[in-house]
Amino acid sequence: MNKKTEIYDISAELTKEFGAVGSAKRAEAIEQAWEEYNAQILLDARKKAHLTQAEVAARIGADKSYISRVERGLTVPTVATLYKIVAAMGFAVVLRPI
Repeated sequence: MNKKTEIYDISAELTKEFGAVGSAKRAEAIEQAWEEYNAQILLDARKKAHLTQAEVAARIGADKSYISRVERGLTVPTVATLYKIVAAMGFAVVLRPI
């Protein structure tokens, strides 16, 4: 049994892919990652609440396509709209110390 034991520097890989830490390209990649992460949280919450995109949209007075764009990370809702979406799914945003 031959196992691959190649070790590589993940920081170097990230720099190669997204540019140096502090660069505009790296900052843009980080921003996109956070948008996708938050979109996934909302998608998971909606599914946990057993709601469709259309049901959430109707509850906040938006189109289903808007909820779809939010869940794909293509649209970032305002804070007010985020709170509406979360409440429409029966959840609350909780701020807690980290």
